[in-house]
Amino acid sequence: MLKLCLLIATCTFCNLIINIQALPMQFDSNTFIITADAPDEPEEKFTDNWNYKTEHNEVPILSNVTRKHTLPPLAGNGTARLLWELDQEKTTHLPQFFDKALKLLNLKQVAFEIENSVMSKVSCTACKAGAGLLQHYTKTGKSEKEIKKTIYQFCVNLKIQSPRVCEGITELFAGEVIYVLSKVKIGPDEICSFVIGDACGDVYNPYHEWEVMFPPVPKPTLVEPKIPEASAPTFKVLHLSDTHYDPYYMEGSNADCSEPLCCRLTNGLATSKEQAAGKWGDYRKCDTPKITVDNMLQHIQDKHPDIDYILWTGDLPPHDIWNQTKEENLKILKDTVKQMLTMFPGIPIFPALGNHESAPVNSFPPPFVDNPDSSISWLYDELDVQWRKWLPGSVSNTVRRGAFYSVLIRPGFRLISLNMNYCNNKNWWLLLNSTDPATELQWFIYELQSAEFNGEKVHVIGHIPPGHSDCLKVWSRNYYAVINRYESIITAQFFGHTHYDEFEVFYDKKDLSRAISIAYVGPSVTPYYDLNPGYRIYYVDGDHDKSTRSVVDHESWTMNLREANLYGYPIWFKLYSARQAFGLESLRPQDWDELVARMTNDPKLFDLFYKYYYKASPARPSCDTACKKRILCDLHSGRSHDRKNLCETIESRIDSSSNVTWKEWFYNTISVSMSVLMSIPRLTIQLPKYVLGLG
Repeated sequence: MLKLCLLIATCTFCNLIINIQALPMQFDSNTFIITADAPDEPEEKFTDNWNYKTEHNEVPILSNVTRKHTLPPLAGNGTARLLWELDQEKTTHLPQFFDKALKLLNLKQVAFEIENSVMSKVSCTACKAGAGLLQHYTKTGKSEKEIKKTIYQFCVNLKIQSPRVCEGITELFAGEVIYVLSKVKIGPDEICSFVIGDACGDVYNPYHEWEVMFPPVPKPTLVEPKIPEASAPTFKVLHLSDTHYDPYYMEGSNADCSEPLCCRLTNGLATSKEQAAGKWGDYRKCDTPKITVDNMLQHIQDKHPDIDYILWTGDLPPHDIWNQTKEENLKILKDTVKQMLTMFPGIPIFPALGNHESAPVNSFPPPFVDNPDSSISWLYDELDVQWRKWLPGSVSNTVRRGAFYSVLIRPGFRLISLNMNYCNNKNWWLLLNSTDPATELQWFIYELQSAEFNGEKVHVIGHIPPGHSDCLKVWSRNYYAVINRYESIITAQFFGHTHYDEFEVFYDKKDLSRAISIAYVGPSVTPYYDLNPGYRIYYVDGDHDKSTRSVVDHESWTMNLREANLYGYPIWFKLYSARQAFGLESLRPQDWDELVARMTNDPKLFDLFYKYYYKASPARPSCDTACKKRILCDLHSGRSHDRKNLCETIESRIDSSSNVTWKEWFYNTISVSMSVLMSIPRLTIQLPKYVLGLG
């Protein structure tokens, strides 16, 4: 929503966020970073000198108790009540942010694209207008107070948001944006190409071209791992993401407001039953009430008492981004950690940082920003305190520096948690210098190389998926290279952020037909928006001599929010298990790649996936050909803003399968006609019963 009000408030004020200014041409043997020649050296070097060769954690966190978990059956799905058939009543709830008078820049379309992270040339044009205007203001010497006033007037006069939201957005974000824009040396074309990506063209930007360097160690010869035997021991792993707990959610309040977040007392009481927020949540722009979080955690405790460890991939606060404070966000962090400790005593929990944990949202200054008023230490220091209730003291160095860490789960099995906000294209601090912020990727390589030397397998967790359009192209490209180099030891990746139930496949950079890694994108707890709440259970190859540490199977669990509000209580159930639902032999990267290929030509299979994608929400919108292309391309993209290379084959397959020949049309028409004719006798017999009310 910052993108709605800042970006658009100045004709796209917030989209200019994030351009990233790399260092001038240099090679540093300590950081292994190469950057391209920049036309002008910045007056200030936004860098810091940190030794990324930190202590390599060698003490396993998980006890040596190994259990044999019962894997999901290969037949039979969970079912809900008959009301599930209301699935046919599909609606969407998009806010009415914009006036008809805004057709010049079509800001309504811009708003929709920003909310859904699907950009077009319309958003690109708006971004350039906003970036150019704000840079003009800073260069002509307008004061911060004057610029804030202009932003507020844009927001209110164009009715982009309510006056209170406009005021909050302006006060929270304007100061940082103005500071960053006063320092950068690139213009709107470079800014918007870098931030928005493909839709703004591939503009050469030497300030933001850099490559991580790898140690001079040959990549090991690849050995195809065997599929684990069904009788092999497993770890049972819970994945929670995007809880977005709203302490101010109120049943009966207006759920159909025009602000970024509804279902609060400040939105007023509903004037009709249809407008009212439900007891357990709402499909419109509303976050998770406390009662739903409590109920879900109690259900998990009762249904899954044999969980071995938990992945927790961020986004704890609600979406009231115009009204957040550091104190409020820290309170939600502390309260949520306390609840997790109470509900899952003795179970290791491995957290990752979301983009909503900061105040303002998406604002994660790298370590070179050491001004006390701008530093992110207020959050990272508290994360260290809270996270170390599960993690060893050795993680403090990296958590306090950049909210990332590495731990040993079991001997030979490592977990690395990354701070994906250093690839977040809404983090405008990266405009100052995007070159491997906090030296995170170089540290990541060091940890992976150490793991390779030690014969360890690695799982990676984070919040923003690296192939998502919210991840910077240059950062994602470098991350992709890391996954390619260490494909033999990285056996799974886990992310959140999108709120959908999905995945991303990674491919060999030199052979895009060979799948090399899989990233699981877990469903959100929040229903925001058009979604049912959900969570994931993974079964990971456990302790035995030939363990691959790969994911053997996974289940997605949900509850029908509409039914819960109607009947007064939720029923959580297993929506599907991956192998059974999609007919997969295993969950290797090539199996997921083949699934994507099958969905391009099999409409029924794609429809099934799309149902699960929305966690079987009856509020999910219909999906046309463009929608199908976008979703399948997302599944095929572990690298962001590179759809031309990664998705061309998929799109052509969909186009081919959509072209129905005249013979197919003729036979389909005959088939439908015969079905209608065959049903006439049956209808004739039943009609009197229905007329008399007996049917």
